[in-house]
Amino acid sequence: MSTKEILILTGGGLHFLTLIASAMVPKTLDWKGELAKLIPFLRTLFWVYGIFIVLCIVSFGVISFVNFRALAGGTTLEARSICAFISIFWGLRLITGWFFFDVSEFLTNWFLKTGYHVLNLMFVFQTFVYGYCAFL
Repeated sequence: MSTKEILILTGGGLHFLTLIASAMVPKTLDWKGELAKLIPFLRTLFWVYGIFIVLCIVSFGVISFVNFRALAGGTTLEARSICAFISIFWGLRLITGWFFFDVSEFLTNWFLKTGYHVLNLMFVFQTFVYGYCAFL
């Protein structure tokens, strides 16, 4: 198994680990209370966006596990395009998190602070691994 294949499989697993943090978000950010303040349409829209993001992350993990050899090989336009998309997705997530979100009020204990930093490291890993397979 090549280094790229191992990196893609690791990336696939990290997508599923990201979902653990996603599952904690509604309680940690008090979505029940905060979303209750919105009109029903916006409340539903918010949940739909959240579900679609989760489905994208699940898809990234499944695609990575099922097609790790093709993605790592980068010999087809499709494989390189998928890797490029995943890399850009996580890179933009990093930029958004660093420059547009102030999460400091929610990082109230060591567990949440550690989790936040681990997630950012995972996003960096995803950005570089999939970028590496797409562009090099």
